[in-house]
Amino acid sequence: MGKSGSHIFIERLRKNSELIEISEKINPVLEITEITDRISKQKNGGKALLFTNNGTGFPLLINSLGSAERIRIAFGGKDPDSIAGAIDSIAKQIAVSQPGLLNKIRMIPRLGKIGSLIPKKLNRRGICQEVVMEKPDLGKLPVLKCWPHDGGPFITLPLVHTKDPATGNPNLGMYRMQVFDSLTTGMHWHMHKTGARHFRACREAGQIMPVAVAIGGDPVYTYCATAPLPDGIDEYILAGYIRSKPVKLVKCLTQDMWVPEDADIIIEGYVDPEEDLALEGPFGDHTGFYSLADYYPKFHITCITHRKNAVYSATIVGIPPQEDAWIALATEKLFLPPIRLSIIPELHDMHMPETGVAHNIALFSIKRDYPGQGKKVLSSIWGAGQMMFNKFALVADQNTHLRDYKSLARDVCQRINPAKDLFFAEGPLDVLDHAAQTFAFGGKLGFDATGEKLQIPFSTENEILGVLASFRNTHPEIINVNSKLPGEGIPIIIMSFKKTRKGQARELAKDILGTFKEEYIPLWILVSDNVQVNDLYLVSWIVGNHIDPGRDTWVSSFPANGDLGILFMDATRKTKELDGFERDWPNPVLMDERTIRTIDKKWPSLNAGPLIKSPSVYYGQLRETGGAVAASDS
Repeated sequence: MGKSGSHIFIERLRKNSELIEISEKINPVLEITEITDRISKQKNGGKALLFTNNGTGFPLLINSLGSAERIRIAFGGKDPDSIAGAIDSIAKQIAVSQPGLLNKIRMIPRLGKIGSLIPKKLNRRGICQEVVMEKPDLGKLPVLKCWPHDGGPFITLPLVHTKDPATGNPNLGMYRMQVFDSLTTGMHWHMHKTGARHFRACREAGQIMPVAVAIGGDPVYTYCATAPLPDGIDEYILAGYIRSKPVKLVKCLTQDMWVPEDADIIIEGYVDPEEDLALEGPFGDHTGFYSLADYYPKFHITCITHRKNAVYSATIVGIPPQEDAWIALATEKLFLPPIRLSIIPELHDMHMPETGVAHNIALFSIKRDYPGQGKKVLSSIWGAGQMMFNKFALVADQNTHLRDYKSLARDVCQRINPAKDLFFAEGPLDVLDHAAQTFAFGGKLGFDATGEKLQIPFSTENEILGVLASFRNTHPEIINVNSKLPGEGIPIIIMSFKKTRKGQARELAKDILGTFKEEYIPLWILVSDNVQVNDLYLVSWIVGNHIDPGRDTWVSSFPANGDLGILFMDATRKTKELDGFERDWPNPVLMDERTIRTIDKKWPSLNAGPLIKSPSVYYGQLRETGGAVAASDS
């Protein structure tokens, strides 16, 4: 049937020098992850990797969307900005359209264009069904065990097709699938996801739930499976729009489901809503920490088909940056127009830093026209789709550069008085948020930096050094302090300390107020003793993960001027013994030493350039005792 989908994409990657092909035998158990982790953390995301010798008959493609250039290639040479511009144009014309014959006529061409991109159902088999496994067996696929404490091998890039049992409306999602045996996996859809809603609907209707999983094919499908589309909107319409041609679908052989005809592999099956849930996980997740074992539905396989010369697509997640960070960057560009249209009309720009691992940190700039508008936008953000999971949101003036972090920090500090310009709230959080006091629910903190610059007497680095030295002499638990930022016009202090008693962070903050009576630093970040305070990327990632804003952030009055506030953030690890924290605390996602040594030895034969040191060696400082769950304090 010719080349299509992933094969065309791989050829384009080769042509653009965006692919490393590795013929050395590499084990899907840990080894592929370790190599990918080293490559994906390189400047601009490194290269895509094709492992052709992995112990199975299927080459494995990974990190394929892990750069701006590879996203552009996947989108057929289109930059996400240009696609966003077209979406913006359509959105604006729809928004200004008014009732009346003339306006309806004007909209017909645009509606017709969208209509032409609706998926086409074919009355034949597709490329994805060239080969039907006589005896379905997941063991024939190079399914990755990504990290040492994972509960088993996981299908990490599955395009999971479900449908509403009442309406028949389809949904395309991406939910990891732990392989339990040759014919059974877990189906890890979170309670907030559309797949989980379809599961609940099938349970209420007393119906078996058909599910189809595609792997590979056009890389646009993979992107669209991750896109934050509203429930009920077919992801393949977005795929058709990006591709400028409709997606062709074929019917599964054993389930009443439709899948892309040019996918590489199709796994057909069902979920029985009446069946007991299965213990799934742990899994080294995109937060950079393990998501811990929990109960999820079982997926039972009825058929596996694939194209001839199929390629198995996979991804890894873990401590950022990884491939998912580049997908998120494309998303923030593509979805700026509809967010502006439907939720925040004053929105100028938005950015989700990769250290925020999707939901933890979000930055927005707006055109401010009236008092309180920044706080109004914060309220809108936390009520909008998947943004409900956000913990830290910053709203700034439209002239603020959201991606120049130091410039942003200088500007924001000049516009925010913590006593007046912070906005605390509570609401839903991501299921993977390990710092929340309550599962999937906790605090949120908004920063309103839309006001005029304030005349605030910030202290300089030289002004605080003497006081800081004296303070450290009386507080031996302090391990290290980053006091350089005030010298760059950023009045923030980052302090690490060894936590040995209850309420220690609050005590330390109280002593800071009692010592720095005249020296004004509006933000103090307190971290555990194993965090490098001079690594701002690391600190930002830790702050996003380790804090429940409702519990771990508080504002105190500046002793010399009660009108000014000081924000303290306790970003230390929380335990039952010292913090009364009842939930398990996960370990960071790190590779074991044996695998690191193995890949060091194999590196010269990988055709991947000079040896790249394992990121897990650097981040090993964060490792606590225990497995996926950090051991409790003694």
